Amino acid sequence: MAVALGSNLGGSAQIFRRAISKLRDLSVTPVRVSSFWKTAPVDCPPGSPDFLNAVCVITVQAGERPESLLLELQTLEKEFGRRPKKVLNEPRPLDLDIIAFGQERRSGERLTLPHPRAAQRRFVLGPLAELEPDWVLPGRRLTIAALLQRLRD
Repeated sequence: MAVALGSNLGGSAQIFRRAISKLRDLSVTPVRVSSFWKTAPVDCPPGSPDFLNAVCVITVQAGERPESLLLELQTLEKEFGRRPKKVLNEPRPLDLDIIAFGQERRSGERLTLPHPRAAQRRFVLGPLAELEPDWVLPGRRLTIAALLQRLRD
């Protein structure tokens, strides 16, 4: 299972280190963490600061469902200062997105799996390719590495 991390407010690297520590509590195996990537904001309000992005691969406990994990991630976001959105894609101290949850595929108002824009976002595919270059997102045919290469083309 892959979780993307993003931050463009506050001490993003420190926030990431603390958030990753919390993600370790949700994983039954050691958390694998990509390097931290500094990226320009995408689809954000004008003047938004650059982001720090990363991906973690975790193994959730048996019986964990995507919806319950989403609630846990949202609780973590709030713990790190995330407030209800006033503007779409506004700056935030911590953003946690479920990129994929095993082979689950679903489309709902609160949760779509795999993440609907993951295959078009270099700031997701790049870090994920460090950890799982040969992984294929549910419903896709190309590997993470191939999706990333397509973005470069």
